[in-house]
Amino acid sequence: MNKTIHIRWVIAHEPLSLFYRAAKSFAASINSRSNGQNIEVEIMTLNEYSDRYNNGVPVSKHDLLGLMDAGKIEMSQMYTTWLAEKYYFDMHVLDLPFIFRDHAHAKVVLEGEVGEQLLGGLAKRSNVHGLAFTYSGGFRMIPGNKAIRTVEDFDGVSIRSNKNPFAMETFRAVGAIPVPCELEDINDGVANGLFMGGESAWPRVYPLEQNTFSTVMNDTKHSLFLTSMIVQKRFWVSLGAELRQLVKDAAVDAAREERIESIRDGEQAMQKAREEGIEIVELGEGDKQKFVAATQTVYEKFESYFTPGLIDNIKIH
Repeated sequence: MNKTIHIRWVIAHEPLSLFYRAAKSFAASINSRSNGQNIEVEIMTLNEYSDRYNNGVPVSKHDLLGLMDAGKIEMSQMYTTWLAEKYYFDMHVLDLPFIFRDHAHAKVVLEGEVGEQLLGGLAKRSNVHGLAFTYSGGFRMIPGNKAIRTVEDFDGVSIRSNKNPFAMETFRAVGAIPVPCELEDINDGVANGLFMGGESAWPRVYPLEQNTFSTVMNDTKHSLFLTSMIVQKRFWVSLGAELRQLVKDAAVDAAREERIESIRDGEQAMQKAREEGIEIVELGEGDKQKFVAATQTVYEKFESYFTPGLIDNIKIH
């Protein structure tokens, strides 16, 4: 009889529904592919993990990579930005403004040579092995209380940004003032006047109630909100070649489904916002090209930090 393989998958980010769905999809895929191998995927929130495995001691999303480094959990999803900051700078290439033309371009890159190069580089530099790329959001937009109709409308406006330097430099390039803080703090920041709006993504608007304090949804599509399914490296190596391929294939299946669902979630959120009378603003083609041109300064500032040819390999696909 085959030994049962137990995978502890901890969900560390909000909204839980987006991440729980991806974990469930992985569990379903791996069980359908298992050929009689007993594989249990235990999906937990941070609080559930704390109660079951950490003697009730609270853990936060910022503890997740440490838990994985220590072998205390086997799998999760993680912001690619955080993976870049902690382990492998090249992953930051995914944060560059307008690096992806559309979803089709992103799929080719993420599932192709460049995606595998990034996942492989991560594995060489950490105790984390990347399996596949997920959206958990998709293209970024800005819910807030001011309409951005032209590039000039960014000038002097405070906007919540991701904490990574690429997000902040993207806004500085058009004269905005980035205010780095957690995604979950957008509502409080808008309500208290700390910034006019915050960088988010359509599938997160309603689960995080960002519509509550935002009268305008600025659909800028300036970069992609990406995550990655990750597995603890020692656990990964212990599986053997056949099981590793099984886990990889299941992750790719789940990631493809998750990206499709995220796109659909975004379309439904946009439609709901329209029905509720929330103004949706998109830059005209001329102003979009001005935004693209302005953010070339971000490339100029950081290009030398990346592996030579990496940016070009993404653009040519």
